[in-house]
This record gives sequence, structure tokens and C-alpha cells, in this order.
Amino acid sequence: MKAQSPIAVPTDVYLSFVTSLFGNRQTLFAGMATHIITYAVVYAKTVDAFYLWSLAAFIIVCAYRIYWFLEFDSAEKSYFSREEIAVWENRYLVGGVATTALLGVGSAYAIAVAQDQFAMFACVTVTLASMVSVVGRNYGSNKAVNFQTLTACLPMMLSFVLVKDPYMAVFAGLLVPFLMTTRLMANGVRDFLYKNVLAKRAMAELVDRFDMALNTMPHGLFMLDASNRILVVNRKACELLHLGDQERLKDCDLDIVLRYGARHSFIDGSLPALIHRQLAQLVDGTLSRTMLQFSEDLFLEFSASRRPDGVVVLIFEDVTPRVRAERRVLHMVRYDPLTGLPNREYFGDLILEQLDELPSDALLGMMVLDVDEFKHVNDMKGHIAGDRLLCGIAERLRDVVGDDAIIGRLMGDQFVIFLSGAQSAEELNDRIRQIHTDMRGHYDVDGSQMRITFSGGSLVIPKGQFRMEEWQIKVDLALFEAKYRLRGTCAPFEQEMDARYIDQQRLKVELRDAVENDALHLVYQPMYRPDGSMVECCEALSRWIHPTRGAIPPTNFIALAEEMGIVSDITAFVIRRACRDAVLWEGGMAVSVNLSVHDLRSEDIIGVVKEALAESGLAPERLRLEITESCLVEEPGTVENILLTLRNMGMTIALDDFGTGFSSLSYLDSLPVDVVKIDRSFVRNICEDSRRLKLLRGTVNLTRELGLKITVEGVETWEQLDLINRYYCADLVQGYVFSTAIAAGEVAAIARNQTRGLAAKVN
Repeated sequence: MKAQSPIAVPTDVYLSFVTSLFGNRQTLFAGMATHIITYAVVYAKTVDAFYLWSLAAFIIVCAYRIYWFLEFDSAEKSYFSREEIAVWENRYLVGGVATTALLGVGSAYAIAVAQDQFAMFACVTVTLASMVSVVGRNYGSNKAVNFQTLTACLPMMLSFVLVKDPYMAVFAGLLVPFLMTTRLMANGVRDFLYKNVLAKRAMAELVDRFDMALNTMPHGLFMLDASNRILVVNRKACELLHLGDQERLKDCDLDIVLRYGARHSFIDGSLPALIHRQLAQLVDGTLSRTMLQFSEDLFLEFSASRRPDGVVVLIFEDVTPRVRAERRVLHMVRYDPLTGLPNREYFGDLILEQLDELPSDALLGMMVLDVDEFKHVNDMKGHIAGDRLLCGIAERLRDVVGDDAIIGRLMGDQFVIFLSGAQSAEELNDRIRQIHTDMRGHYDVDGSQMRITFSGGSLVIPKGQFRMEEWQIKVDLALFEAKYRLRGTCAPFEQEMDARYIDQQRLKVELRDAVENDALHLVYQPMYRPDGSMVECCEALSRWIHPTRGAIPPTNFIALAEEMGIVSDITAFVIRRACRDAVLWEGGMAVSVNLSVHDLRSEDIIGVVKEALAESGLAPERLRLEITESCLVEEPGTVENILLTLRNMGMTIALDDFGTGFSSLSYLDSLPVDVVKIDRSFVRNICEDSRRLKLLRGTVNLTRELGLKITVEGVETWEQLDLINRYYCADLVQGYVFSTAIAAGEVAAIARNQTRGLAAKVN
């Protein structure tokens, strides 16, 4: 136990430490006399005025210390507060530190300035000798030890260095361990004394507590002789067991005393035999500790200690609050704190308990319910309203399911039901469907009615095939099927789902291998001028030809890549390959690459683009980067900074699928965008529906007012192209009307032909 700071020790111990500073007067006065005589002799030897002034300073400090020593002797120390003790410590500290500072400065002066061997020998010797007394006199103050050792040693160390003598410098270094040793010795003495003071006080307190324990201890106590007769009983024991006057119980048999309590209806009539048996085991040493329940409102914990002479001491306490608290903690561990339903772990334990009671041919039903659009509830109404909705769902689930099933909350907005007792699988499936139907409907949340639907997954299985580690996987697969097929339905598990899941996992592994081995390839869809005269840019599109499955649609494998977190790896591959292909295209034809929302979450994409341009030698002006509106919703500030950096490097930024979201207009005037690609949904039916054409023209006019270029996607017929040209709706056109996606070699051929055509026109 360390006592490094006055704050860490009790006030009385702190006072004893400070009192020790003002003790041992003989050594203190002898030291002060030595200092004065030494400096008087040094002055006589050197006739240096510095030592005369130092001598005067020593006399003043000596008078200061003697004054405060006398004041301390006359002070009434028993009434000192902690702050007053600190004041006295500081008064001592001023005198002590002033003394060591004068010694240290005088020694430093003798070494570096006076350079008189006698002065140096006398001053340094007295200073180091005084340092020894720091341990014996100042152990009671950590501050005194620290400041006195530092003020005495540091000036000398500095003077040894200033004389520029390597031997002196070595001696200065040797003062460091001397300084540290002095501090450690003082701290060791103080800690030793501190521990002893505390130990002595602890022993005194222990004696007092033992004396009070026999009279007012909070525990019940019986001391029994070898014949089980009560030698000592305290008041708390009589209160806890309702035994009346403790004086009447001495020399009585403990069994008779407890039966007395039973006759007074304190102990439940069914318990005395059990209680007596356990107490007998405590007395004979079979048990050392046990808890006895005397009633629903009283739990007592007994412990026994046996002496060699056969005397047994029984100590017991009322642990009823602890038992209740443990029951509450157990409830918190087992049950969801919001809904009060069993949580995932306890739900599994309840299933295992019920399985032991079911016959081997029993049918089991599992069902998971997931609240549809629950995130929308939290976003629109707030999380408090969401929590109240979950409580309402749990309450309805209890009413719908009844007491013959186990229900629980898995996590978030998912609830789980375990059913048994049905005679057939069809009966069990009917009940599952009925539960799903009954759970749908309106729920009252903060006075407003909300219509809630659930997606569900279910599993009906014989007991012999039930596996705890498998049921949730299968039910989750069924739930995923329900969400994928039609939200708001309940899908039973089918073996094909397991096969599809395994196939999906295998496809993920194969996709990862394809990305790591650059097994994807690119095709390019040209972007023509509206008159079809020239291709200015081609959009790079990734394709995956599986060795056995054939062509995998991009929407499928890109969705898998996003789920796996490797979509940025695909983007990096596309950028590298597109730059290598485009550098071979003549005439400065540009290439366009799509960036996903995952690519724009960090600035890593900037490094990928720089590396691809450097490796391929493609000019930055020939690379266009396309982003979608979804990229702008998450952290728009980060996205804007990344796009601005890329644009400043010389690349063109295009906003793809413009108009399909809700945020485009708010970002057009602030984001560094050069080109707007109008989504194909604006072009569809413009020949048949004049309103669609007006919507397209209005969007184009708004975009042109902002000074942006326009690319129209999805142009498939000549009639659509004619309208686009007539109303000047596009700077570039992309669609099947001109070309489908083609290989890089075909793009290179188009670029060569365009270059030759331009050269022929010039000639």
C-alpha cells in the first residue's frame, strides 16, 4: 500500500507524518550550524562576497525555521483540519527547500565560478552529507523529499556539465542514481511506517468491531457446545427467527428452539425436517455453508465453524434481498428487457426442456415473424414509438399463441414461436398460417393506428429430426424466401431452399475467385452523337462468363458482390482494364466507368484511378466516371470532396440514371458534375405519350440551364431518336438504336474508321 500523496492517507496519519518533520530538532540544528560554519570558513578562505551573502541567507533561513518550529510546538494539533496540516507542511517545505537550494547553488558556484578546490570540497561535502539527512528527517513529506533532493543536486549537476570537463560530466551523471536512491529510501521509510500505522489502527478497529459484533452485529449468531446446546445467542438471531428473549435460550437445545419457532407458525410445517437435517450437517461439519428457506419472504444463509473442543459457531444472515435480486438478474439474463419475452438463449433452453417431455414421434413447429418496414417506423415515428410497437406486437403474440407454445424475441424486429402437440403436419401448418394471419392488422402507437404486416418463415419437423443448430438456418431461409417472393407472406421451409442457399454460397466463392483471378471481362456500349456520325465515348460494362453456368447477369453477380463487400474490387478491375483498352483507341475516344456507393465511402478510389491512369498511360481527360443518385444520399460531403478531387485531375463526372431518385435536383447545382445521363424511363413511350415527351424536354431544359452536357440512355427506336434530335434533347445518345454492348476490339475498329474518315475530310 503506497502513501505517495497526502490525499491518499487518512488525516490522522497525515498529521503524524507532518509532525515527524518538526521532530528530531538536534540533527536539524546541528545541520544548520554546520551549514553556517562551513560557509563562514569558505568565505574566510575565498573572501568571495557570494559566500558572505549565502552565510546571511543561511542565518535568515535558520531563524525562519526555528520560529515555525516553536509555533508548531505551541499549536493545538488535535483540532487541525486537513487544510491546516497542509499549511504546516508547506511552512516546513519553504525552510527545508530554501536550505537545500542554498547548498546546491553554493556548491554549483564553487564548481563553476569560484573554482576554489577547498570551497568546492567543503560545499559539495556538506551538501551531500545533508542529503543523507533528507531520508531520516523528511520521509513524512513526499514533496519535501522531491524538492530538497532536486534543489540540492540539480545545480551541482548543471555546474559539473558547464565546466566542460568529461570527468566532471561523468560525476554529474552519477548524481542521478544518488538522487533516485535518496527518494526511494525516503519513500520506502514512509511506506513502511504508513503500513504499520494502518495495521495498528486496523487491529484496534478489529477489537472494537468484535466487541460490537457480540452486541449489535447485523448477523444472527449461535454458539453451540458439543451437545448442541446454545452457549451464546445474539439479539439479531432472535429477531430473524422470532425466538423471543435471548436470555431464555441459553443452555437450550437448538432443535427444541427451532421447534418452538415452528409452533408459532413461523416455519412452514413442511420444512422443519429439511431445516433440521441441513443444520445437523452444518454442526457435524458435513456442510460449511448452506441457504435455508424458512418462508417465501425469508431466506437465511448459514455458515459454520467448528473448534477442536467441539464448540460450533453458527452465523447466519438474511439474504432475502439478495435472492430476490438474483432472481431479477436471472430474469434480465433470460428475458428481453423491452418485450418481456424469452431471449434467443433462454428460448433455446426452454425448447430443450420441453423436448424432454414430448414423445419421440411428436411433431414440432418453428416460426419466425419479421416486421415489414420496421425501419420506416423508426425513421418516421422515432425509436420510442418503434419500441412501443414491439411491445404491442409481443402482447398480441401472447394472446394469439396462448399458453401451449413457447414464444421469444430473436433480435430487433424478429419474433420466434415453438409449437408442439399437433396430431398432423397439416394441423400444425394451419395453426402457423392462422398465427400469421392474426398477427397482421392495426396496432395503436401513441394514439395513431399503424397497419403492420409480417413476413414469416416456418418449419414443421418430427422430433427425431430436430437439431438446435439447424432449425434457425432453415427458418431463416424460409423467411428470406417470403421476403424475396412477396413481402407480407409466410413461407414454409422446403428442401430446395437449402439447395439454393448452398448454391448461392458456392456462387459467392466462385465469384470471389473470378474477381481475384481477373476472370471477368468487359464490353463497351458506344455513346453516339445524336446524328450517328461519331462515337465520342463508350461505357464499360462488366460481364462474367461462368465456366459451367454460362453468362451470369450483371444484376445478379453485382448484388452478390455488394453482399460480400467486394464490389470495390470489381470497380478497380473495371477501371484498370478500361484504361488499358481505351489507350488503344484512336482519335481520343473516351471511356466511361460506373462507381458504386461503396467506392465513394472512402478516398481509396482516388488512388485506384491514379494507379490505373499511370499504368495505362491514358490521359485523364479520356476517362469519365459515372455515379448514381444513391451515392449522394450517404455522406454527401465525403462524396463531393472525392468527386472534386477526381474532376480536378482532369476527369469528367457524369450523374447516371438521372431522375429515378428523389435527390437529383438538390445536388445538381452543388456537386462537381459535368454530364447528366437521363434514365431510359424518360425515353420510354415518348412517341405515344406527349406528357412523357414534355417531361423529357423539361428535364433537358433544366439541365442545360445549369450548363451541363446531356446523354440520353435507352434510345431503342428511330422514332425516339427523331424526337430527341428534333427538340435538341441530347448531346450524346446511348442505346440499341445505334449499338448494343460490343467488345474492345470492335470499339478500336470504330475508332480507326472515325479517324480515317476525319483525315479524308481534311484532305
